Amino acid sequence: MPISILPPAVQVPIHDDAAAEDSDIEMSDDENDFAPTSKKSSHNIVTPGETITTDPQWMRGHGTYIPPSSTTIISTVAGTLHKTNKLLSVQPLRARYNPEIGDLVIGRIVSVQTKKWSVDIAGPMLASLPLSAINLPGGILRRRTAVDELNIRTFFSEGDLLVAEVQSLHSDGSASLHTRSLKYGKLRNGMFTALSGAGGGILSRRGGIVRSRRQVFTLQTASGEISVILGVNGYIFVSKHTEGKEGKETSITKLEESVSETLYSSQNDELDPGILKEIARVSTLIKGLVACGTKVDEDMIVRVYETAVDMEAEQVSMGEKLIDTAGGPKGVVQSVLARLQGGS
Repeated sequence: MPISILPPAVQVPIHDDAAAEDSDIEMSDDENDFAPTSKKSSHNIVTPGETITTDPQWMRGHGTYIPPSSTTIISTVAGTLHKTNKLLSVQPLRARYNPEIGDLVIGRIVSVQTKKWSVDIAGPMLASLPLSAINLPGGILRRRTAVDELNIRTFFSEGDLLVAEVQSLHSDGSASLHTRSLKYGKLRNGMFTALSGAGGGILSRRGGIVRSRRQVFTLQTASGEISVILGVNGYIFVSKHTEGKEGKETSITKLEESVSETLYSSQNDELDPGILKEIARVSTLIKGLVACGTKVDEDMIVRVYETAVDMEAEQVSMGEKLIDTAGGPKGVVQSVLARLQGGS
C-alpha cells in the first residue's frame, strides 16, 4: 500500500522565564507581536525548528529562516533570541570559530596540494596556507621553484601542527594564512589541546581564549621555561621553550641565515620528566579555567599557575590534600580560584 508522508505539526512556541545572564542581549518592550503564549523575558531560549513569530512586520536575521510562500520566522540554531528594532536574530550557544585578519591561530594540516596546504583551524571552512606564504631555506625572498612544489610535503605534511596568522579572508568565508615570521611555523616538543566552547557562541563569550596583546608567552617553572601559545580559535599548544639563534632577535636582512631545514623537522626532542610534568600542569589549568567560564589570558594563567604551585608545595609539606583532583581540571581550578579570591 502507498505510504503518505504528512507535514510535521507546527508546535506553539513556549519561552520559559529565565534570569538575565548576558548583558549583550537586546530585547524590546513590544512582546505582543509574538505568539499569545509567549512570556515577557529578557532571556528567550529557542531551539532549531521552533517558530519565533508569524507577524510579517518582523525581519529575519542570523540564525533564522523563512520558508517559501510564508511569513513565519523559524529558528535554525539553538540559542538566545535577539531583537533589534524589527530585526530578529538568534545568537547560538555554540558556534564555529569565525576568523578575523590578524588572528593568531593554531591549525592542523589536513591535505597537501600543488601549491598550498589545507589547514583545519576549527572554522566553518578549511583555511589555506600558500607555498608563497612560508619561509623557505635559502632566504625569505627566494623565488619559489618547481623543485619547491615537488618537495612541498617535506615542509608540512598531513597531521602536522603549526601556528600561523590570518592574512586575508575570502568571499566564501575561508581564511588564508601565513608563517613568514620566525615566531610562526611547525609545532613540536609539546602538548596540543582543543578547548570546548570556543568559536564565538554565548558559551565562548563567557569563558575561553580572548584576543590579547600577547598570545605567545614564556612561563618560568622550576624545571625550566615553557612556551604557551593561545590560539584565538580555541586551540592551545604548551611546549618546551627553545631559544632562537644566540637568543637574539633576527633582522629581516639576516632571516635567511636562521631559516634552515630544522625549522620543518617533525622529530621531537627528548624532554626531561620535570618539563613534561609542567607542560601537563599548565594544559590542565587552562582546560580548568575554560570549564569554569573564566577568560583565559597570560595574566590569568600566570596567577593560577603560581597559586597552584604554592598549594602543591603546602600539600607536600603538610601532608594534606589541598587540591581537589577528583573533579578533574575544573575541580583543580576551582580550588585555586578559591585561594585567589580568599587572598591567601
